[in-house]
Amino acid sequence: MGKGFFQVPKAKNEPIKSYAPGTPERDEVLKAYRRYYEGSVDIPLYIGSKEIKTGNTRPMSPPHDHKHIVGQYHLAEKEHVQEAIDNCLESRNAWANLTWEQRAAIFLKAAELIAGPYRAKINAATMIAQSKTIHQAEIDSACELIDFLRFNVAYMADIYEEQPDSAAGLWNRVEYRPLEGFVYAITPFNFTAIAGNLPASAALMGNVVVWKPSDSQIFSAKVIVDVFKEAGLPDGVINVVYGDPVMITETVLASPDFAGIHFTGSTHVFKQLWKQIGNNIDIYKTYPRIVGETGGKDFIIAHPTAKPQQVATAIVRGAFEFQGQKCSAASRVYLPKSTSKEILDLVKKDVESFNKPGSPEDMSNFITAVIHEGSFDKLAKYIDQAKEDANAEIIVGGGYDKSEGYFIEPTVILTTDPKYTTMETELFGPVVTVYIYEDQDWSSTLKLVDETSEYALTGAVLATDRYAIDEATKALQNSAGNFYINDKPTGAVVGQQPFGGARASGTNDKAGSAQNLLRWVSPRLIKETFVTPEDYRYPFLG
Repeated sequence: MGKGFFQVPKAKNEPIKSYAPGTPERDEVLKAYRRYYEGSVDIPLYIGSKEIKTGNTRPMSPPHDHKHIVGQYHLAEKEHVQEAIDNCLESRNAWANLTWEQRAAIFLKAAELIAGPYRAKINAATMIAQSKTIHQAEIDSACELIDFLRFNVAYMADIYEEQPDSAAGLWNRVEYRPLEGFVYAITPFNFTAIAGNLPASAALMGNVVVWKPSDSQIFSAKVIVDVFKEAGLPDGVINVVYGDPVMITETVLASPDFAGIHFTGSTHVFKQLWKQIGNNIDIYKTYPRIVGETGGKDFIIAHPTAKPQQVATAIVRGAFEFQGQKCSAASRVYLPKSTSKEILDLVKKDVESFNKPGSPEDMSNFITAVIHEGSFDKLAKYIDQAKEDANAEIIVGGGYDKSEGYFIEPTVILTTDPKYTTMETELFGPVVTVYIYEDQDWSSTLKLVDETSEYALTGAVLATDRYAIDEATKALQNSAGNFYINDKPTGAVVGQQPFGGARASGTNDKAGSAQNLLRWVSPRLIKETFVTPEDYRYPFLG
């Protein structure tokens, strides 16, 4: 710092645009969508100042129109991954020693670019790549990513400001060093904001990063790279590679300079990564930081005093927005017998009011496609099984079609078995399973909710009885890292609801908070004594 104690701009959440008919933002994003849809982009690896095209490519298609190709991306060989690591290490010294306000300015500029000239681009790319409606794209790729960038800068300043006390005659101070080595960021398909935040949050704190986006999100990841470049991020700070995840990961984790992993994805993959890091622990220069947010089997439980219309809306929004492909999506629901019929009738009415799943370019669609054929086939299998099982029935939905896009109808399964497979298994799609409990079994049902799933990401209770709310809050304290009272279990906002869960849902390091940024620094305490002792003898020696 050296020249002043700088105050960063006050972080505020980015306002969400409506995209209502006739608005300029609607026209702009539809034009950007059409340009991307009719174009053909060729996406290279980004290593240092080089854009590398290997010639080994994979096509990119919208999930809602999988026969249409919008471009291709180039796959890395092992030599490229090693080059990305080497480039990180070459860039580390200059980046780590850049004054913090200069790093802050880059990411603040990135936020402003997304809020302005890149807004339609990043939203349209997310609509195409991940088949998000414009509302889901806006709250994710625009607003949430902007919020991550702005609030992370504010949290960084707060962290740096936290300093120890100093006794008379000395000065204690703490510097928050970047990790010694490089960070590996693995990002998911479902949130463009997460894809941007995982490498950016580590880089903001002075780290260099190897970033591997999901194969299903590379189209919108390209826009993130463009934004960072225009914002002035130096070459080599974030190096981007795509390709065989096993090869890339093995190469990264074999480096002695591997210092941490920032991960969002499946529980199975995260556990494998943890094992690999443990097996390699003797080769590393430092103990790597392991930060991960993984799966969820998120719940809604309604008390008999809950208002049926509110419960129904929480289910419909919580389970079916973005086709249920949120790690926070409601996928198991517990309803009291006394109000269950009314609630389910309302849910059925809402679902039947949806258009059939279609393209997000048609903004009358609430539901679009699931991400790829593998997801489609998995969901279809569970739906077919529910149609056959005696202890389950489909009360709405149950159809699917992949002839044009990977379309799964929003589906509600009613089961008489609280441990039915779709009450326990993470499906990651527009399928929610409902179990009806006897009203007098409220307390035991809370225990059932807690014990049913290995996950503990999000959950919600709806009630008007404050004693019931208090009981649920206590009984379910370990069941969800983000717990919602009288709301759906999705839609965490940066700066308001830091996000993350425990158990099999991850390390609960709360993306969008200072807790997460602290994982990407290694504090050093400096004690300076002003008058140095010259006699070893203490007074007690006489």
